[in-house]
Amino acid sequence: MKKIFIVTGEYSGDIHAANVVRELKAIDCDLQIEGIGGISMEKEGVKLFTTQEKMSAMGISPQIIINHYKLGKALVDYLVNDYKPDLVLLIDYGAFNLSIAKFLHKAGIKIFYYIPPQVWASRKYRIKLIKKYIDKVLCIFPFEKPLYAQFGIETHYCGHPLVSQLPPPAGRREFLRKHGFDVDKPFISVFPGSREFELKNLMPIFKAAAEKLQHRHPELQICFSQAPNLSDEVYNKYFQDANFKVIKGENQAMLSVSDALILASGTVALEACLYQTPMIISYKGPQLFYWIYLLVRCIKMVSLPNIIANRIIVPELIQQKATAVNITAEIESLLYDSERREQNIKDLGFVKTLLSNKNSALEVAKVIDMELFP
Repeated sequence: MKKIFIVTGEYSGDIHAANVVRELKAIDCDLQIEGIGGISMEKEGVKLFTTQEKMSAMGISPQIIINHYKLGKALVDYLVNDYKPDLVLLIDYGAFNLSIAKFLHKAGIKIFYYIPPQVWASRKYRIKLIKKYIDKVLCIFPFEKPLYAQFGIETHYCGHPLVSQLPPPAGRREFLRKHGFDVDKPFISVFPGSREFELKNLMPIFKAAAEKLQHRHPELQICFSQAPNLSDEVYNKYFQDANFKVIKGENQAMLSVSDALILASGTVALEACLYQTPMIISYKGPQLFYWIYLLVRCIKMVSLPNIIANRIIVPELIQQKATAVNITAEIESLLYDSERREQNIKDLGFVKTLLSNKNSALEVAKVIDMELFP
């Protein structure tokens, strides 16, 4: 029986890993699979070495560094001396995974990397570590394959997991009626981020923009999305003096039924792109962090639709440009300039086609199966 070990570090990685495991089992039952993950992997019958609790902590405090070091050492010892897998699949979580890859490679363990670090966006030096320690990169963006090929790294383009995993668009009339909105009036959704520090930096700006839009266009209906991981207590404190409806845990439905979106940067922009919903990206953080970002970045665009298209499709209002006035102007243009709106939707459709219709998890499973059972 062949043995696989999967390393994930965050909630999203757990979901991606579970989908790969499900496809692997459908292809071949003669597998033993263990890993680091969460409830999704566990439901697929994966024996967990540990959960992601210590992995997903935010920041670079001494305690977090110590926890990661201890976990990495224990994991390498287990894999090299006890479990001895035929293949280790790393998923995302670059800093930790690349550090353990070094030791696993030295022990002669074959390593595949699914959803590799975004070396094209920042810290391009990591590509040298990938070339040295990773046997095959299973990439999710079409432009990654030629990038890795330049460095002689073996790759397989799997397609983006969102393409096959994203739910179909919600019924607009049903959704709006369910939440007490008028089905005949424009509907705008605001996504201010899923972390508390993002709310602190973005919520005042996004609220001011929403108020300005509603004042200038009384017919607009504006709703804020609350990420499932944020408590009502944390979120509601921003709405004590505002009269906007908040919907929690229905992100994809909101993205699909909206006429326009105000988004913080992140994967949500790619989800919106797949629904071809016009959007603007706006983000602001501490100035020091922004200066550091400018030093390490490799490209000047921040949103995935723009990076994939290699041109500006989605307006990006970053740092000093992240103002209520600028956001209002861009949303008005996307809503009321019919020519621009039509072109924007067409451009988002172009990005959607670039991502392919591949089932990403199935592609990963096929590559692993061919490796283990040639």
